[in-house]
Amino acid sequence: MTKSKFFTHWPTLLLGIVVASFFLIAIFTFQIEETETAIVTTLGTPSDKPVEPGLHLRWPYPIQEVYRFDRRYRCFSGTIGKDGQETTTRDNQNIIVSIFVNYRIADAKKFYSSFVTIRKGEAQLNNWMRGTALEVFGRYNFGQLVNVDPKKMCLTRIQGEIRKEVSALAAPSGIEIRSVGINSLNIPESISKSVFDRMIQERKVEAEKFLAEGKSEAQRIRTDINRKRDDILAQATAQAKEIRAQGDAEAAKYYATYKQSPELAAFLRKLDSLRSIMKTKTTLILDTNSAPFDIFKLNAEQLQITGPRKN
Repeated sequence: MTKSKFFTHWPTLLLGIVVASFFLIAIFTFQIEETETAIVTTLGTPSDKPVEPGLHLRWPYPIQEVYRFDRRYRCFSGTIGKDGQETTTRDNQNIIVSIFVNYRIADAKKFYSSFVTIRKGEAQLNNWMRGTALEVFGRYNFGQLVNVDPKKMCLTRIQGEIRKEVSALAAPSGIEIRSVGINSLNIPESISKSVFDRMIQERKVEAEKFLAEGKSEAQRIRTDINRKRDDILAQATAQAKEIRAQGDAEAAKYYATYKQSPELAAFLRKLDSLRSIMKTKTTLILDTNSAPFDIFKLNAEQLQITGPRKN
């Protein structure tokens, strides 16, 4: 009879055993994801080494307790990143800055020993960020933060200095700072108008300086061009005089020849005039009494042209 009851209720017993097994596994084991690391405390004493990803055995709470930490990089802004923080530059200009950091928990044991939880660790990190930002921005003038000349901007250097100093504060607690960035850089509304007016005046001074330099350069170029023009004109005038003198000398030779036969000279000059006037087909009705057309009335005797003598 007893045996019969056992076989009748064996599915229920098997289900109970399976449930109890899962319950025992959940109590006496824990699993760490690939992106996590953990510290296991035994009666409040942390383990010597962080627990790596995988399935591990443990004693149930309160004998042992597991503290999990994400090993991935986290972007943290804190209060200085969300609301910004007002500070002053080296030249006593008020600014509102907000920054952020990318960090990760590089040593879980050091982090646990310092803060126990991520919330407390980020609260301390926020304090380091605020204090370091105030100190670093106070080393620079306003013109090194806001300027139209990229060479005068120092924001990249400021980010590097903040990262270096926050890393030095956070490293003993197992925090690795990968990078620091500036979210925003603003001016308090109460003084923004005066700051903008001053910047406009500075830009006007720079503009006037560039305009003066441009006018000076234009005058120099104009003077140089005028000087070169005068040199070229002087050379051309001298060359023209030289060519004219050579032409007069050559003409003097022909004048001497023309003196030997004035009538022939006059006839040739009249022919040259006709060639110039009648270069194309032209019909003219002219008075042959007017020079140079009077040559049409001349005969061979009047021209006094003699032919070659026959032997």
